[in-house]
Amino acid sequence: MGKATDNKDSQVDYLKNRLNMFLEVVDSLDPESTDLEDIDRLIQMLDDLEGKYNQFKKDW
Repeated sequence: MGKATDNKDSQVDYLKNRLNMFLEVVDSLDPESTDLEDIDRLIQMLDDLEGKYNQFKKDW
């Protein structure tokens, strides 16, 4: 993985990049062929993003 960041601007950029990655994945899904496993992965991505936000929030 990458180096841990403790700079608020870098942390916000990280969160923005992860959110954009999530949105790209959602946009690429085909509603007709999306299964429960795909939805579980999306939920895990959101949970990970929330965890990072909470971790960074403590630094702010």
